[in-house]
Amino acid sequence: MKAAKIRLYLEHPLGEGQTIPLTQPQAHYLFGVMRQGVSDAVLVFNGEAGEWRAEVIEAGKRGGILQIAEQTAPQRDPPDLWLMFAPIKKARTDFIVEKAAEMGAARIIPVQTEFTNSERIRQDRLQAHAVEAAEQCGGTYVPEVSDVHRLDRMLADWPEARQVMFCDEALAGRAEGLGRDLPRGAPWAILIGPEGGFSEAERARLAALPQAHAVSLGPRILRADTAAVAAMTLWQNSLGDWT
Repeated sequence: MKAAKIRLYLEHPLGEGQTIPLTQPQAHYLFGVMRQGVSDAVLVFNGEAGEWRAEVIEAGKRGGILQIAEQTAPQRDPPDLWLMFAPIKKARTDFIVEKAAEMGAARIIPVQTEFTNSERIRQDRLQAHAVEAAEQCGGTYVPEVSDVHRLDRMLADWPEARQVMFCDEALAGRAEGLGRDLPRGAPWAILIGPEGGFSEAERARLAALPQAHAVSLGPRILRADTAAVAAMTLWQNSLGDWT
């Protein structure tokens, strides 16, 4: 079998010898865009069963069929980490979702804060970006992208076991990082604020939450999309699956 050059996420059970029908968009991508054909190999995953090598056995403009040959990688799930962020401009929100998927978020939650500039998202489009990011980075897991949740309602019903890393721009320039005695392996969330910052009421509510840990992301105030990458890097390096 030829070497596989393409990875594809499939919403289908995977197992040796299975044949899997392709949707029209998948067929267009494989055969129209990527110029694959019969006997070409594709790596596939469904977010639950690891990665598998498949072979194209039928190729057409509107569909096709893959046959599963063998498993090439086990399932690798990320830590139980939520990334929560206030939506911003379209391209930069797309960037946050893509990087969160690449860097190991298990769930991505846009939140509406008091100063959120953009209150609407296309959840289906952002979920598609998460799928594409997982395909490109070699991941076997695709994080769920939720619709927008109101931050105040989430904090009012915050899970007792889930810690939250609260990235507060008001701490810029202070040495406020993650402590050394924080629970590793516990459920966590990272909260990134809007471009206008958190309101005083939101800061007070977070400060009163026993599970909240306020941190600084360095001496300068970062843009929201930069802050998301910096925060995930800090958390992964300290408490995640990078070490």
